[in-house]
Amino acid sequence: MRSVIRRLAVVALVGSFLLTWEAQSDRDAVGAQTRTPIKVTRLYTGPDGQSHAEEIELAIANGNATEMMKATGVAFSRAAPGYFNDWHVGPRRQFVITLSGRGEIEVAGGKKIPIGPGHINLVEDLTGKGHTTRVVGSEDRITLSIPLADQTVVNRPSR
Repeated sequence: MRSVIRRLAVVALVGSFLLTWEAQSDRDAVGAQTRTPIKVTRLYTGPDGQSHAEEIELAIANGNATEMMKATGVAFSRAAPGYFNDWHVGPRRQFVITLSGRGEIEVAGGKKIPIGPGHINLVEDLTGKGHTTRVVGSEDRITLSIPLADQTVVNRPSR
């Protein structure tokens, strides 16, 4: 009789452990599915010589961060309300992150991309017609530019 009770107790403990473990795994899976991806607006030159934009997600390597990327420096910039930079290409392959203020980038076909605090651009349109940049709203647009050490532009088709 004691043997049967012990076996039932062990089965109950193992079963409880497995159910708890499965529930935790389900919560982790749901959490991973609902995590906000890190999105970047990539500006690139298409085969037509025009600048285009696509939204891409940065690959997360270890659950919370991307692989380390080598940069050559950092520059902060300020542009006043109403500032407009007519058609131009990027000076180099770089990230441009808007810290405050609002702007708008225009690419081929009149497509306009609104940009605000936290918006990340990957500038890779180094040739061709380029894009325009405009500050909109009533406050300065403050940006952080991070030139990348790897200046290799990967030409992949737009989605």
